[in-house]
Amino acid sequence: MFDNLLKLVQEHAGEAIVNNPAIPNEKNDAAIGAATEGIMDHLKNLGANGGLDSIMGIFQGGNAASNPEVSNIAGSVAGKLMSNFGIDAAQAQSIVGKLVPQVMDKFVNKTNDPNDSSFDLQDIIGSVTGNSGGLGDILGKVKGLF
Repeated sequence: MFDNLLKLVQEHAGEAIVNNPAIPNEKNDAAIGAATEGIMDHLKNLGANGGLDSIMGIFQGGNAASNPEVSNIAGSVAGKLMSNFGIDAAQAQSIVGKLVPQVMDKFVNKTNDPNDSSFDLQDIIGSVTGNSGGLGDILGKVKGLF
């Protein structure tokens, strides 16, 4: 899943990272990796702390960028960018404002598209909770809530 998410971030990193003077060109790949890690780290943190409902809320469809948890993900990504690249908060917020909503909308759309197998909700939940065993039962219960 991480590789597919990395590709998704790469696809949307043009204006936010690649063409951004705050990130030197030789650090573009590292910044894209840090952004991807920030998204994954936040989702894993949610999974580890009982935030399965929050994760499922992101993937219910619609406009993921309007989900409050996506703002929290953006904060995680901004923190990674500030600590890894020494950019200030305003620059980091500018980057995540251009990148995270687009990536998360595409991530949700691809996950919910039955014709796109690049992301699977069961794999995502397993990746972020660290629990791939017995996951079908958990997902069955969760899907029953919607």
